[in-house]
Amino acid sequence: MTAPLWHPQEFLTAIDGRLIGRAPDAVTGISIDSRTVQKGEAFFAITGDRFDGHNFVAAALKAGASVAIVAEDRLQSIDPGTGSLIAVDDPLVALTGLAAAARARSRAKIIAITGSVGKTGTKEMLRLALSANGATHASRASFNNHWGVPLSLARMPRDTRFGIFEVGMNHAGEITPLARLVRPHIAIVTTVAAAHLEAFRDISEIAEAKAEIFLGLEPGGTAILNRDNGQTDLLVDRARAVGARLVFFGRDARADARLEKSIIRDDCSCITASIAGHEVACKIGAPGEHLVDNGLAVLAAAAEAGADLAIAALALAEFEAPKGRGERITLKAGDGRIMLIDESYNANPASMRAAIALLRDSAVEKGGRRIAVLGDMLELGDDSAALHSGLAEALDAAAIDRVFLAGEMMKALWEALPPALRGAYENDSEALKPIVLGEVRPGDAVMIKGSLGSRMGLLVDALTTRYATAPASAGPA
Repeated sequence: MTAPLWHPQEFLTAIDGRLIGRAPDAVTGISIDSRTVQKGEAFFAITGDRFDGHNFVAAALKAGASVAIVAEDRLQSIDPGTGSLIAVDDPLVALTGLAAAARARSRAKIIAITGSVGKTGTKEMLRLALSANGATHASRASFNNHWGVPLSLARMPRDTRFGIFEVGMNHAGEITPLARLVRPHIAIVTTVAAAHLEAFRDISEIAEAKAEIFLGLEPGGTAILNRDNGQTDLLVDRARAVGARLVFFGRDARADARLEKSIIRDDCSCITASIAGHEVACKIGAPGEHLVDNGLAVLAAAAEAGADLAIAALALAEFEAPKGRGERITLKAGDGRIMLIDESYNANPASMRAAIALLRDSAVEKGGRRIAVLGDMLELGDDSAALHSGLAEALDAAAIDRVFLAGEMMKALWEALPPALRGAYENDSEALKPIVLGEVRPGDAVMIKGSLGSRMGLLVDALTTRYATAPASAGPA
């Protein structure tokens, strides 16, 4: 029989609440979404930017939640006959208290990941690598903010051997409380690049914000840093200030996890590397130079965490790019196929260039074209126009055949593009949709990318709706 996630008394103690009704026999999980809550889980009525969880308490309890955690000042709006409740001052504060209790009881090796790009992919690779070595718990999706990190921690089983947590930010000061909550033994910074510049003067300020992750490191903890990044010296200084042990990954000859050779194929990335003095050859189950770089960080972290390096490396063959972050979808179009690369989840200049390189390296059938469909990169501040137009050189150098653009800021890129690359420009993704649908043809490789707010996912949905999905292995060769 599987042990419960939380016993009733430890749960009540951790959240410091007042029980109304019958105490749950056990808490089998933690939820903040009434649509997905499972039987036996505790439902926290979090108040967010768009939804108030208190409006869904009855639905969560009806769906099988064992108890709902609600704010004292909202009790009058909840039918007491709905089910068991625990009243607290603030459900998010209570969830954070539960997260702290989960961390305090855990004997797991804890790893935290931050960076301007690559957090989720690195987390997923590390989850595979460590799961092959023992019980591993990792953040779901991109649960990396002020509610996602506590939720992920609170869900960590007591018998976890490796815990992996993604930590993100939009502004200075956001990482510090999350890092101190997670208290990692190992902190990875994938890279520092131009992202969220609207809230920062320059990239060095972004690096300072990312360096906040070191403030949560356990004594004697390890900082794993990208030796090839221009902000590494600043990160080194901040890591040393807290007494962290330094481990570097990258292509630089001084890296502890050093790439020796890589081959990017259409469906995978093959690497040979030196990891802590050990020769390692492995396959990552998706293509991309950015995955090669982050794979080095993963292998370095696995070695630092005490995992079997050979087993960890072997597991990376099972990696699949997460939805919206390089996921490849093979579409059946008549007697041919279209390779769709879904990068629609988010975008900044660094991740745009990585996606362009991914499209460049993608195989197409005879007569097929490489088509980039790009939406605005948001939160780039005063440098936004220049950062958008600066992608023209990368697109031209990558021999992309056609470029389709949507969004106010993408007008700067449209004007900078060589005429031969120009497909179409529209103000938004909805207006661009019929043009792209009318343009793509069998044999093409199509990459769609933009910040989440640019809604480029509409184009992914439109293509997958029009064309049946074919087996991934049946794509262009």
